Amino acid sequence: MDGLSPRLHGSLPRLAPEAYGGRAFIHWTMTIDRRATGWLDPLHHAHLREQLCHALCRHRAVCALYCLMPDHGHFLLCGTTDTSNQTLAIRLLRREWNRLLAPARKLQPKAHDHLLREDERTHDAFQRIAWYIAENPVRAGLVSEWRSWPYVGCMVPGTPDLDPRAPDYWEHFWRVWNRLSESAD
Repeated sequence: MDGLSPRLHGSLPRLAPEAYGGRAFIHWTMTIDRRATGWLDPLHHAHLREQLCHALCRHRAVCALYCLMPDHGHFLLCGTTDTSNQTLAIRLLRREWNRLLAPARKLQPKAHDHLLREDERTHDAFQRIAWYIAENPVRAGLVSEWRSWPYVGCMVPGTPDLDPRAPDYWEHFWRVWNRLSESAD
């Protein structure tokens, strides 16, 4: 077996379940069904952040960066322990996000995931992926500078002041992630 789950008719292949556990780094993309818009506002953002925090706490992960767009969202997650489970974290987040979107909208049936390879997990490569995600609103013509997009952030439970807009963000993020990761050993 090549590490992929059997292909279901009409769906993308999935990695084996254990690939989504432990200290995996995964870029998740979730799209609103039919690319529907009109849901993204400060209140929805606040509610979704709360649900993200619960999912991350329960399943031992952090979100280094997220970017909510008018019709989809990106989440760059990192497991912090050997027992972290991003499949369960994303399942919980999707269930709660669908509740927030109801009754007018819902998410497409499956999230897209990209498990970062070893060469994508170096600090520099990882940060380039994060900045690429953060630049989504600029590429879409919504803002001229990503820092002015109000729906970009991070979620590291226990560190509410962490902000990817800060010049020293990555220094703080890696210090916190290392501490969380080491304390779990």
